Amino acid sequence: MEKCLLLGNGGREAVIAEYVSKGYKLYSIMPYENPSISECTRSSGGKFIIGDAFNKELVKKFIEEEGIENCIISSDNLLQDGLIDLAKELGLKTFGPTSKGAKIEWSKTYALDIVKEIAPEMIIKNVNITDINTLQKVIDSYEDDSFVVKPEGLTGGKGVKVGGIHFIGKEEGFNYAKSCLEEAGNVIVQDKVEGREFTVTGLTDGKNIVITPTTFDYPYRFDEDKGPGTGGMGCLGFDNGLLPFLTKEDIDKCAKLMKDVLAYVNKESLEFNGVIYGGFFKCNDSIKFIEFNARFGDPESLNILNAIDTPFEELFKNIQNQTLSEENCKFKKINTFTVYAVSPNYAITSSKEPCKFTLDKEEIEKQGVKIYFASTKHIEGKNYESVGNSRLFAVVTVDEDMEEAKKRVYKAMDGNIDSILHYRKDIGNMYAH
Repeated sequence: MEKCLLLGNGGREAVIAEYVSKGYKLYSIMPYENPSISECTRSSGGKFIIGDAFNKELVKKFIEEEGIENCIISSDNLLQDGLIDLAKELGLKTFGPTSKGAKIEWSKTYALDIVKEIAPEMIIKNVNITDINTLQKVIDSYEDDSFVVKPEGLTGGKGVKVGGIHFIGKEEGFNYAKSCLEEAGNVIVQDKVEGREFTVTGLTDGKNIVITPTTFDYPYRFDEDKGPGTGGMGCLGFDNGLLPFLTKEDIDKCAKLMKDVLAYVNKESLEFNGVIYGGFFKCNDSIKFIEFNARFGDPESLNILNAIDTPFEELFKNIQNQTLSEENCKFKKINTFTVYAVSPNYAITSSKEPCKFTLDKEEIEKQGVKIYFASTKHIEGKNYESVGNSRLFAVVTVDEDMEEAKKRVYKAMDGNIDSILHYRKDIGNMYAH
């Protein structure tokens, strides 16, 4: 059995670890022991070490000493920092873009420039601003706060702020844009448009692309989509692979743009394989582009991989051989449902004080759900604590009936999750019809 290195340690990596470990010996470098990932490494006969995955000398030494042949990375910061580049230099087969390929995520202006060239009709009016005077003039051109402020770089899904939702009034919007400008040297101000936001995820070998079932994310912290934006409090996917407000033609249009962007990025050399996903708006008369990510989303990955019908080992080999197709990358016609549990401080304060909680993982999973740990470490027995100030763990299930999937997850969580933890109680109530 070949050996595969997985870098990253969130909920996204926890579900990747599960599916990779079914066909490979799994190896990992983590800053702390994620219980889900460590369990998969042990069960596969692999190995993990606690260390800094950004330390390229450490990663190189681990790869060489353990004789690792494959590498998977789906973490935005690790991709930007060139860890796939390192793996390729060492002769590993890789899943994920090089730093140059991942630029479509870590530079919003780069992505917008490509889409302007390829599909200008999908662009929302925007201005890339590099000085304070231009910023003032652009903000002054709006009658009210009907604009969106986008930082240039990576923000973990929490940096984009929408007028009337994340900031109120032009002055507050200006001040946030000014802080982004001072930090990065540029900031994007974009028109606010009316429409339904959605994402389209594609698996790619760099040449071919297979679209996964479409998912619906719940990014706001509190019920009824209130409170600050987060990395995602829950997610669902339908058995037909679509969402109630989307048609196959909508998805096909997005897929074409994504494939054209891949051709642009890979025109000189293979810089991008793995996962590309695009954020879009469905407006009354058109589809508009928002942004690209160069890796699996979280929580979207939890739904997508729990619906995959093709062994990950086979998927990986077809990506390496550039033979990926809908015939060899299949998904079950099943409904998927995910809810994240978080600490009380999540997305509310910047406090990183550990949140200690209890969890009977075995008892909860007996109810037909899976638990995937994210920013959590196991202390002993049923005792856990948070690491940093991010999401703690996800509870996931699949079912032929969406309502049954929803009931199963909430039945498993209600009364069985430590009362100190928070989670949204309305995932699945508000998907758009």
